[in-house]
Amino acid sequence: MFPYPSGAGLHVGHPLGYIASDIYARFKRHQGFNVLHPIGYDSFGLPAEQYAIQTGQHPAITTEQNITRYEEQLRKIGFSFDWSREVRTSDASYYKWTQWIFIELFHSWYNKTSDKAESIHTLVEHFEKFGTENLDAVQNDELNFTAEEWNAADENEKQDILLNYRLAYRAETTVNWCPALGTVLANDEVKDGKSERGGYPVFQKKMMQWSMRITAYSERLLQGLQKLDWPQPLKDSQEYWIGKSQGAAVKFNVSGIEEQIEVFTTRPDTIFGAAFMVLAPENPLVEKLTTPEQKSEVENYIEETSKKTERDRMADVKNVSGAFTGSYAINPFTGKNIPIYISDYVLMGYGTGAVMAVPAHDERDHRFAKKFGLEIINVIENDKDIQEESYDSKDSVCVNSEFLNGLNYNDAKAKIISEIEKMGIGHGTTNYRQRDAIFSRQRYWGEPVPVYYKEGMPYTLPVSALPLELPEVEKYLPTEDGDPPLGNAKNFAWDETNLKVVSVDLIDEKTVFPIELSTMPGWAGSSWYFLRYMDPKNDGEFCAKDLSDYWGQVDLYIGGSEHATGHLLYSRFWNMFLKDRGYINQDEPFQKLINQGMILGYSALIFRIDGTNKIVSKNLAKDYETQRIPVDISMIKGNDELDTEALRNWRPEFKDAEFILENGKYIVEREVDKMSKRTHNVVNPDDIAEEYGADCLRLYEMFLGPLEQSKPWNTQGLSGVYGFLKKFYNLYFDGDTFSVSDEEPTKAELKVLHTLIKKFTFDIQNFSFNTSVSQFMIAVNELQKLKCNKRAILEPLAVIISPFAPHICEELWEKLGKNTSIEFEKLPELNEAYLVEDEINYPVSFNGKMKFTMALAADLDAKQIEEIAMANEKVQEILAGATPKKVIIVPKKIINIVF
Repeated sequence: MFPYPSGAGLHVGHPLGYIASDIYARFKRHQGFNVLHPIGYDSFGLPAEQYAIQTGQHPAITTEQNITRYEEQLRKIGFSFDWSREVRTSDASYYKWTQWIFIELFHSWYNKTSDKAESIHTLVEHFEKFGTENLDAVQNDELNFTAEEWNAADENEKQDILLNYRLAYRAETTVNWCPALGTVLANDEVKDGKSERGGYPVFQKKMMQWSMRITAYSERLLQGLQKLDWPQPLKDSQEYWIGKSQGAAVKFNVSGIEEQIEVFTTRPDTIFGAAFMVLAPENPLVEKLTTPEQKSEVENYIEETSKKTERDRMADVKNVSGAFTGSYAINPFTGKNIPIYISDYVLMGYGTGAVMAVPAHDERDHRFAKKFGLEIINVIENDKDIQEESYDSKDSVCVNSEFLNGLNYNDAKAKIISEIEKMGIGHGTTNYRQRDAIFSRQRYWGEPVPVYYKEGMPYTLPVSALPLELPEVEKYLPTEDGDPPLGNAKNFAWDETNLKVVSVDLIDEKTVFPIELSTMPGWAGSSWYFLRYMDPKNDGEFCAKDLSDYWGQVDLYIGGSEHATGHLLYSRFWNMFLKDRGYINQDEPFQKLINQGMILGYSALIFRIDGTNKIVSKNLAKDYETQRIPVDISMIKGNDELDTEALRNWRPEFKDAEFILENGKYIVEREVDKMSKRTHNVVNPDDIAEEYGADCLRLYEMFLGPLEQSKPWNTQGLSGVYGFLKKFYNLYFDGDTFSVSDEEPTKAELKVLHTLIKKFTFDIQNFSFNTSVSQFMIAVNELQKLKCNKRAILEPLAVIISPFAPHICEELWEKLGKNTSIEFEKLPELNEAYLVEDEINYPVSFNGKMKFTMALAADLDAKQIEEIAMANEKVQEILAGATPKKVIIVPKKIINIVF
């Protein structure tokens, strides 16, 4: 996964995944494959924009500086990237094609009959001939009109109808709005009701936003997971996010007014126990249903709810709250009036934004009923106690209803759905938790949306006008009128006649029109970048078809599990769309995916006595009330001793600190934690490469443990790997003189080499890099004991180790007289014959006690072994003329003589 280039540069935790993919890429080259191993930068984003707001420096400048820093570090570690294919999502030559994909999505609809996206022109043709008759499409609202009505509609009316079907569309949506940052935030950018960046309050707000109709692909995204070689937890996460459930849509009439509330329920068989209804606070029906007496309470509750994100609302299962609207719905099966409440545990984006509450069989409904003193009606036998999860027992029996009495789960569900359909109040249906992805951001540093507005309707720019480049602005904050930062641009209007961007002063709504002021989210450019790697310099198309066919899907993708329901889901969606429209042939973007673990920091903490500037050593701290403070790990000497003078110079607050020592030393507490600037436990890879070499860094990161697991960094551990590299290098030398012999290798030397070839090949194919390093160490130690300096052994040894330690192996390869790079040398072939034992070292025991060993040919049978053993001088000497009672022979294992 390509990095976001932050100003802090790389720490030693960042290269882990890149080292793993580089080893695998080099391995596949040794096997003779053409390997595409590229690099790029996810270079749009909020951090660069916030820095621009604070300093006035253009985000493009800081982004360029950060990329330069990253590239220096990456090159130093020795990655075999194809730098000629580098992409940057913030380059206009790249985001031209992100904008093109947006235009393609805008001009497409999802045909449920063919189960794929099609050109909007095919939808228009259907309308012209048939209207909405026999149309099965994914849409916002269900529309019905004839061909005559469509053909008679004016341009604006037609465009408004098409927005109901487009895969990229505008609609009023509830978003996470952060006034301080002046932008909409994604769920993963909000923590505990505040922005992750800056910690500013975030509110729920309805705004007109661009959205992507990912919900059209819910079933395909779900089914596609079965074919992917991904970690199961990651697949589970996507499956949960998509959230498929089957049940019924049911309409409840409202008592006294002409309104209906539609709910989706997975348990229609519990409808007899529906004792009240709950609406999402943002449901449009709330205003109509709220009586004058309840108006104040409802409005106050809606205001409080707006301060919570949807993620917070979903997570808070214990604390239910709500407000009564004053209205009642009618249970269609019992005829009872049931009260209508609003509560933040119901989300507008899931189902219909309303639920029928069955408190006897749902924990949260039960909590709500208890809090507000509402009726609880048990309708399911064997389910009288509320469980932690909603009732879903398949063997329970419906009771308390003549209609369903005695029926099991499946029969009851089928019967109630059939009755609902007969009554004309609903139907059986499948629902998905996943919602359409909001695609607007009120930011500057992002891809401009290639859309202009004519009579309030959106139109896309012609492809020939792309890229629509980011305009210059004087400031990166929203305008005084509350428009996004692009509202500050002086030249950002579209001249429809001359097909070019012109001054906003020329907007006349006749030939010159306003351009969309929101920009695209960070995930736009990252949803397709792997395709651009295949054809990065093509100015005529995003990727030539023959090249996307040649490379196919990504064979190996390494990255963090935190991208499960963001980047990875959106990439799969865009990939499926591009396949539907015939631009690529692959169903999925990433066939195999590995989630690498984190490399954790080893933090150092000091103890400051509360209310003082006294710093007490670790083992004395228990006698005081103290504050634990992380300090820079560069100040720690061996044995966890703090350099107190360095601490005094580190920060002014410690200049006059008083230290309470133990045995004349200040001992810090060490703690494994996430590597970050906040905890001052960051280790710079440049420093490691400078002191130990890049190869040592690469080997050590792989040696720390399995790739998928998190593991703590310990700089002291580098010495072992460094020692191994010196041993390996010295195999090729006699003192300071390069010395490699052309003598034939011995059987023992060949066995060491081919044992390594077998283990190395198996480990790399199974991504077990840490065990490969262990086998390198074993092989080098054994060859050192054998004093091996044979070319036939040392040449293939260098090839095998080179994916892990390319620098040292490239140097040795040159010293071996080669004038081509080791990188493309063929991988040594395994010869199993060298691994077959031709001699067995048998332990010879007398009455069960081993006395000595003797080497015998491996192909001898038990009788031959016994004959040779009994003729042995040592055996005769120990027997001293005695006749053995029994001779036990286990071929290839033991000889035991009983006497």
